[in-house]
Amino acid sequence: MSAKKNYHHGDLRQSLINEATRMIAGSGVEKLSMRGLAEGVGVSRTAAYHHFKDKNELLCAIAEQGFNQWYQALGSRLKEAPDDLERWFREFSHAYIDFAQNHAEQYDLMFGRPIWKNGQPTDELSKISFEAFQLYADFVKKCLTGDDFSQDQDALRVAQVTWGSLHGLSRLLIDGVYLDKASINSMCDVAARLLVQNMSSSSRF
Repeated sequence: MSAKKNYHHGDLRQSLINEATRMIAGSGVEKLSMRGLAEGVGVSRTAAYHHFKDKNELLCAIAEQGFNQWYQALGSRLKEAPDDLERWFREFSHAYIDFAQNHAEQYDLMFGRPIWKNGQPTDELSKISFEAFQLYADFVKKCLTGDDFSQDQDALRVAQVTWGSLHGLSRLLIDGVYLDKASINSMCDVAARLLVQNMSSSSRF
């Protein structure tokens, strides 16, 4: 079935997202154009613009799909009630970084400057990105209500700092600063241990 026929069946939007993601992986965001994308999929620019009014909206759609994939990969973990928080955070850290590495093009757009600094996030992307962080923040807040943890911790700040740590480790791997995944895994283990020690009511940190 041709791409043009797919368009009439409502599949072109996803085809454009998939092809744009592939093109970004090969040559970067800067070289992506709506004209080149339409040619790559085999449709007219008019057909492509029917789904995305400009490149920014297309990039936002890729990022939004990334957050949907993030929910599928990690969302259920944030609904758990872990008995061992250090082990949970260690496993969550590994899963988070694996997601970032396996979806590098989407991850760059989910948290990078092409949209958040140089572009303009759509309402849909702003909503789903906020909901993803809020899910994590709610999990952290729930953990901090336990008897084993200090009650004077600011749950929002703890969530921001720990998410920021995961993002930083992910960027080290994606950007090639660390090519050895074992080093990143060791950093995750250390981060999990320090996090729980710092959150604990008996911590001396």
